[in-house]
Amino acid sequence: MDNNEKKILDLLKKYFGFDTFKGLQKEVILSLLDGNDSFVLMPTGGGKSLCYQLPALMLEGTAIIISPLIALMKNQVDSMRGFSTDSGIAHFLNSSLNKTEINQVKDDVLSGKTKLLYVAPESLTKEDNVEFLKKFKISFFAVDEAHCISEWGHDFRPEYRRIRPIVNEIGRAPLMALTATATPKVQHDIQKNLDMLDAEVFKASFRRHNLYYEVRPKTKASKEIIKYVKNNTGKSGIIYCLSRKKVEELAEMLVVNDIKALPYHAGMDTATRSRNQDMFLYEEVDVIVATIAFGMGIDKPDVRFVIHYNIPKSLEGYYQETGRAGRDGGEGKCITFYSYDDIQKLEKFMQNKPVNEQEIGKQLLFETVSYAESSVCRVKQLLNYFGEEMLEDCGNCDNCLNPKPKFEGKEDVVTILNTITRVKEMFKAEHIVNILTGTKTAEIITYKHQELEEFGSGNEKNSRHWKAVIRQMLIHQFIEKEIVNYGLLKITDKGREYMEKPYSLMLTKDHNYEEGDIEGDIGFGGGSATDTVLFAMLKDLRKSTARKLNLPPFIIFSDPSLQDMAIQYPITLEELTTVSGVGHGKAQKYGKEFVDLIKKHVEENEIERPQDFVVKSVVNKSTNKVFIIKNIDRKMPLDEICNATGLEMPELLDEIDAIINSGTKLNIDYYLNSILDDDVIDDIYLYFKEDAETDSIEEAMEELSDTGYNEEEVRLVRIKFISELGN
Repeated sequence: MDNNEKKILDLLKKYFGFDTFKGLQKEVILSLLDGNDSFVLMPTGGGKSLCYQLPALMLEGTAIIISPLIALMKNQVDSMRGFSTDSGIAHFLNSSLNKTEINQVKDDVLSGKTKLLYVAPESLTKEDNVEFLKKFKISFFAVDEAHCISEWGHDFRPEYRRIRPIVNEIGRAPLMALTATATPKVQHDIQKNLDMLDAEVFKASFRRHNLYYEVRPKTKASKEIIKYVKNNTGKSGIIYCLSRKKVEELAEMLVVNDIKALPYHAGMDTATRSRNQDMFLYEEVDVIVATIAFGMGIDKPDVRFVIHYNIPKSLEGYYQETGRAGRDGGEGKCITFYSYDDIQKLEKFMQNKPVNEQEIGKQLLFETVSYAESSVCRVKQLLNYFGEEMLEDCGNCDNCLNPKPKFEGKEDVVTILNTITRVKEMFKAEHIVNILTGTKTAEIITYKHQELEEFGSGNEKNSRHWKAVIRQMLIHQFIEKEIVNYGLLKITDKGREYMEKPYSLMLTKDHNYEEGDIEGDIGFGGGSATDTVLFAMLKDLRKSTARKLNLPPFIIFSDPSLQDMAIQYPITLEELTTVSGVGHGKAQKYGKEFVDLIKKHVEENEIERPQDFVVKSVVNKSTNKVFIIKNIDRKMPLDEICNATGLEMPELLDEIDAIINSGTKLNIDYYLNSILDDDVIDDIYLYFKEDAETDSIEEAMEELSDTGYNEEEVRLVRIKFISELGN
């Protein structure tokens, strides 16, 4: 053991109270002490901050730590002061300080007391701060949360792009970049922008053995969340939502149901936000409901569950947020509710952004959808996304504990490899899928790819199938996404070997959450499993009822509704109305035979029904539902209803869907006839009546892709169809 090694071990014990280093900490610190630039990639909870805190105490001068979060800076400064008798050992310089406090910081730094100075990137760009930083010896620079440099990272900050020129102006010193999430693309971006492509790279494994991952279809999500939190009373948890409005609503609903919960989002005043965060940290409340504005500055080791009410817009964001669970190595449940509607909302948010940002956003969303819908081991997918290979399945996620059916994939894999070769490895996954399914997009026509013999060669299978095969080929490392032009599919050496000598390869069928995921609904890590026998009986009854009434089966009850019946066992029409997607109208019209069948099944098999779980709802402050029904009766155009309610058209259609799905009949013919020709209405109507297997809009759009109909038109005709035939 050399002197440096002995010295860092002594200091580790003296200041931090540890006898040994964790993971790659020792190697990172020794490299920095040797004067090298370094790139440090460690997952949340891996001990990144120690990599710069300990060498800062050893080296002559002051270490400059560039960090984006005021809350995180304050936490770290308080923590460093706890290790030392001198409070001047660590300071931060940011917009929260007044003039007197800033002068105190500068005096301590110039007197040599301060070993760590935390600076916000915005403060670093101010001229007087740059001049001040030139006045003393800097031991090294550390850029924390370095993924903020990359437009491909989940939290891009333009001011991070200016760090390198400013560091050059202040004067050379070793540079360390640290992040908890970076794909190979983001890592390359960070190193290139910081001019440190030759830096030593330290990459810890992203594997967190104690975390359980699950993705659930988004049916009655609020009720499921309340049920889960009630079953885990006293445990700390974070629930993430996309909008501030949903945060407020869900927090209120939890409180009404006797759960200690508080909201947290950027629209709240600073004092309330800080108070709510502190109450969560000091365990005065169990649950915090938050937008992604919450969490980066939180170091609470015993968060037992992280629930996503809405899936985030990137897998990096998802990994970062789920990584807040179980940082102490104990239980950590990561549960996500997924619906393609949420993805469409995220796409809508992007519409006003510059084209470049939209393109990046679309690629990141594609990865998120891939993760959610895939049936491959969740951990394997996440590690693959971050450029790490894992051979065995994790055995601790919904897909591992409840495997989906497999199919022989050899022929499909070869077809995809041939197609990628044919287009000279210059296109993204979506384009390859469009070639195989024979979909004439503008891009296909521009490149004349409709003339390729591969065009339409896979049209007996849908795009969902081909996307699933491509995702699994990425995991098998037959193909990879190019780093510079992110998303272009390139064939690897392993892929070329496979083309020459194909062998049997079993692939997994994907989830289809829009129809509800029937096989293997294991609830929250093992609870509330579907009664598969009852589910099959209910499907048979639905089929015979549909035949009698000459209707498509999904008009009677959707798959998620039948699945919910096979979990809840409703035996009266009143109980049936608590089932997902069943209102009073539907229960009255179709329900009697179904509850009779369930009652008989429960009695014959002596089934103990789950205790009645009644969720108290918050008094609905919105009068939208009544307003919509009244004004459709009065034949008010739907765009005028949008103006009056402040809803966008897709949101109004969501509201109308909810109204008709609960059994209320609405007649929108007056509006349909004013915007669509009769033959268009008849064509879409006929699709739902004769061809559709489910009421999924995504499948309808796929099936009707050659017609040029837009989603709004298809949704409007579906409303007419379900209202007329179902209600």
